[in-house]
Amino acid sequence: MKEPQKIILRPLVTEKSTRQKDESRQYIFQVDRKANKIEIKSAVERLFKVKVNDVRTLNVLGKVKRLGRRLGKRPDWKKAIVTLREGDRIDFFEGA
Repeated sequence: MKEPQKIILRPLVTEKSTRQKDESRQYIFQVDRKANKIEIKSAVERLFKVKVNDVRTLNVLGKVKRLGRRLGKRPDWKKAIVTLREGDRIDFFEGA
């Protein structure tokens, strides 16, 4: 099994993810594209010492961007929406 730090790449902190965190205990992470739900669940539980109820994943396609005359493409990536059990929470920015 991979190390948890290689599965969970970074948290996604946006207005929508902040609202989901406050209202329904859902945290959003950018994860390794080859990771499955079981690996994501165990990585979050080991990294943050919480209990995960549910994991939903989706593949995000990179945007096609124009660079002068040429077309470029941002990389594809994978997003995981993790729901924690009642009473658990993850603090990304303590004191901020």
